[in-house]
Amino acid sequence: MPASLEHLRRFAAARSLFGPTTLARALATFGFVQADPIRAPARAQDLTLRHRVADYRAGDLERRYGALAVEEDVFINYGFVTDRVRRLMHPRRGSWTPAQRRRVDAVLAFVRDRGEVHPRDVDREFAHGRVTNYWGGTSSATTHLLDLMQYRGLVRVARREAGIRIYAVQEPAEDAADRAERSRRIDALVDIVVGKYAPLPHSSLSMVVARLRYAVPQWRRELKAAVRRAQARLRHETVDGVAWYWPADEPLPSGDAPDVVRLLAPFDPIVWDRRRFEMLWGWPYRFEAYTPIAKRSRGYYALPLLWRDNVIGWGNVSVAGGALHADLGYAGSPPRDRAFRRALDDELDRLRTFLDCA
Repeated sequence: MPASLEHLRRFAAARSLFGPTTLARALATFGFVQADPIRAPARAQDLTLRHRVADYRAGDLERRYGALAVEEDVFINYGFVTDRVRRLMHPRRGSWTPAQRRRVDAVLAFVRDRGEVHPRDVDREFAHGRVTNYWGGTSSATTHLLDLMQYRGLVRVARREAGIRIYAVQEPAEDAADRAERSRRIDALVDIVVGKYAPLPHSSLSMVVARLRYAVPQWRRELKAAVRRAQARLRHETVDGVAWYWPADEPLPSGDAPDVVRLLAPFDPIVWDRRRFEMLWGWPYRFEAYTPIAKRSRGYYALPLLWRDNVIGWGNVSVAGGALHADLGYAGSPPRDRAFRRALDDELDRLRTFLDCA
């Protein structure tokens, strides 16, 4: 029986919503979890993990970070990567000016001597001044330098203190010995991306592999060839004239989706690819936290609402006075059946437990 969009929708939800499992196993399965500092009602990484980890509570990843084989780093976005993924990406190449090299060496010696450092301690010691940041404002040159040193794999985030990164020296990763090893690493990274976000239409496969330029800037010219290799080894089927790709060892699911409602993070793997989202569910979802209020159509931090295997709307969720408040919207007519109402109540109860509120 040929694949259909209905099969792909069910596949997209079913393969991503594994679990419930342990936090360590969920991280190992994904390889990467995107992070976001906005807490509405919780950070994106927590909202993502709560659907896959048994008895997960908001903040568990940060609380247990030091005991997990995980690092804060850049993959296709900034987030948390497993040690295996980090070793595939590093060492990242990049040059320093002589002045930068002197600063880097001095800061690295300072961090090594202290063991762990707060950026303010580094700034107090070296007084690097201020620089223009990515957003056009100004930030501490020390913070900027530490960010760059983290990106290059010289320091790591050991933990956070009131949300601020506390840095320690990072042990260097082993370099790729030759072209064959580079290709092996790149293909492994592509498989991690596909494993997390599949099924992917052809255009999205190319787009998401291209985003690995942030993970491996030293190999960015080799990513187009990696797409071609991926197309040859991945399973794929054409649906409505579009080729879709996913891991070769995964068959499309059969049977009906369970009667479950999920309020998903804006960066959850099910909804992260906005192009794929619209193709699968027939309406556009946009993250509007940085959209001017007057131009928002769904809300500051609207969480896509998954019912069975269909994303049918969104919810803006907040906690006020110790109580959970949910304002829901729908792309079409909302379900009227008792099964949906019961499943929605169950999801709101899970959110209350996750957030420790009434």
